[in-house]
Amino acid sequence: MRKKLVTLMMAGLIGISVVACGNNENIQSEKTNIENESVDAEATPEEIQEGAPESVESVDVVETDPTDDNASYEHKSALKKAYAYSELMHMSKAELYNQLTSEHGEKFSAEAAQYAIDTMDVDWNANALEKAKYYSELMHMSKAGIYDHLTSEYGERFTADEAQYAIDNIEADWNANALETAKSYQEMDMSPEAIRDHLSSEYGEKFTQEEADYAVDNLE
Repeated sequence: MRKKLVTLMMAGLIGISVVACGNNENIQSEKTNIENESVDAEATPEEIQEGAPESVESVDVVETDPTDDNASYEHKSALKKAYAYSELMHMSKAELYNQLTSEHGEKFSAEAAQYAIDTMDVDWNANALEKAKYYSELMHMSKAGIYDHLTSEYGERFTADEAQYAIDNIEADWNANALETAKSYQEMDMSPEAIRDHLSSEYGEKFTQEEADYAVDNLE
């Protein structure tokens, strides 16, 4: 009997509370919550989908065996885990490697993790785009804020080219994102001008001045 899949949570999809989306610590704390969770390498595709939270769109996880018959059990297991994380969580190459080798993650050897990264066939641009959609739709981040978090060493660790692909191809209403973020600051009893400044600040939400103005002008 195959072991049951330990529930895999996409960062922030359950119980997320965003007040200041521009603060990487808030986002990183949501990611940390999943680092102790584990995807079962022996789980079937059906079990992977059953174990995913309801808010994650159902995906078909293809159970892929390495073509190298000489690969060790650890290498094959690392590859299966890597595919599961990529399919369900759209991780970057660097973030996936860290998850596979982390003491708080899968604890694979560096060699097994690198084998998985080198062997798997993944569209990293597509993963970056899915992550960008997540930050836009659930956290209402700005274009610049999403790009920074996608590429950050403390964020998703996509390459600059992958992050730019995501930004170039995402369909988002940045004015609407700015307005939703402004509402969260309004609930903190901030003044309109303070909200405007934080929305457009390089150290805040990094919306354009026009987007910040739209948000403040449309607060009720």
